[in-house]
Amino acid sequence: MDAICLKGKVFSGKGEGAEFLNLPWVRKQIKEKLGFTPYAGTLNVKLHKDSINLRKVLTSARGIKILPQPRYCRGKLFKACLMGTVVCAVVVPEVSGYPEDVIEVVASVNLREKLQLFDGDLVDVKIML
Repeated sequence: MDAICLKGKVFSGKGEGAEFLNLPWVRKQIKEKLGFTPYAGTLNVKLHKDSINLRKVLTSARGIKILPQPRYCRGKLFKACLMGTVVCAVVVPEVSGYPEDVIEVVASVNLREKLQLFDGDLVDVKIML
């Protein structure tokens, strides 16, 4: 399997993704490893039932490691494409209790603005493994 396609609905998060993406060491690693400087915020996607099992593949897949500073959790990135048009990445935090029905998408732009997305809108994300 080279890629998986996950589908779900956009929802508003708590702003934790923005805080994480504003950390200099996170920004630096995303720029070095993915080739873009991330917009300070993630697009939160609540997965459809049939995508939840597929998302589990990301837990065991290699991905691109984010090496944390002390007191932060580890994480992985996967190159992706949102709605077949926007190059992006999916962040998979390696923290216990992280919801298995949620993915967070990062890109160089504000994805809500670029694609005119609102809470409840359906999206699909093709994730390279």
